[in-house]
Amino acid sequence: MTNLNSDGCARRAIFLDFDGTYAHHGVVPRAHADAVSSARSRGHLVFLCTGRPLSLVPDAVFASGFHGFVATAGAYVEYDGEVLLDRRFSEELAARALSHLDAHGAMYILETPDATFTRQTVVDTMTAHARRSKNPAAARGLHGILDALTVQEDLSMIRPAKVTSFAGSVPLNHLAALIGPEVDAIPASLSDLGEGAGEMFLAGVNKATGIVTAIDHVGFNQEDVVACGDGPNDLEMLEFAGTSVVIEGSAPQLLAKADLVSAGPEDAGLVDAFVTLGLIERP
Repeated sequence: MTNLNSDGCARRAIFLDFDGTYAHHGVVPRAHADAVSSARSRGHLVFLCTGRPLSLVPDAVFASGFHGFVATAGAYVEYDGEVLLDRRFSEELAARALSHLDAHGAMYILETPDATFTRQTVVDTMTAHARRSKNPAAARGLHGILDALTVQEDLSMIRPAKVTSFAGSVPLNHLAALIGPEVDAIPASLSDLGEGAGEMFLAGVNKATGIVTAIDHVGFNQEDVVACGDGPNDLEMLEFAGTSVVIEGSAPQLLAKADLVSAGPEDAGLVDAFVTLGLIERP
C-alpha cells in the first residue's frame, strides 16, 4: 500500500550519504539542511546513511532533523532515537583482525557507535597528512575526524563495527582475505585519506541491508526509497533504491545506477535533485 502525505502525494524514505553527498568535507550547506527540513514538512522520512559511525558525525548534523540514521555503512540503524541494529565484530574476529592489521603495519581506527578508537601513532600520522594537504577544505575535514577520536594504546577490548585503515604496507582487501571470509573491504570513501586506505566491515553488511532494517520498521517498501550517494560504499544502496541519485563525477559503476545525476554538495546539488523528484518545492 502506498504511503501518502496530507496532500495525497506519495511519501518517500530518503537516504543521504554524508561525505561528498550531503556534506562537503564535513561541512553541510545550509541549503541542504533546509531541503531536509522541507522534505520532512511534506511527510517524507529522511535518514542520514553514512559510512561513518555516529561517533564521527559532526554534532551540528544531529540538529538537521533526520528521522534516523543508517551508520557505519549499514552496521548500525537508529530511528526516532531507538536503536534497531548494532552489528559488530565478535571478540575472536576482532582479535584476529587486529593481529593481521598490526603485523602488516596498518594505520587504522576502530569504529563503534559511541566512540572511535585508535593509537597515538595513527593520530600523529594523520595530523601530518592533514598539514601536508594542499586542499584546505580536505584538511579541515580530516581535522574534524581527528578531534573526535579516542586515543588508547590497548585496543584489544574493542569490538568494532568497522575498521578504517589510513595506510599500510599492503592493500586492505589483501588483509581482509587473510583475516577470513567473515570480513570484506573496499577503498575508503574519504578521499582525504592516504594511498591504500580502505574500509573493512562484516561480510554481507552494507548500506542496503541497513536500509532494509529501517524501512521494514517504518512500513515503507523498496520502491519508496530514494538513495543519494557518490562513493564505493554507496553501490549496494543505489542498486536497491527505487530511485537513485548519484553525484556527478562519481565512478562509472555508480553513475550507471543513476536515475538522476546531481551536482555535488559544494553546489548544494541535492536541492535541485529534491525539486526534480517532487520531494520539495523550489525554495
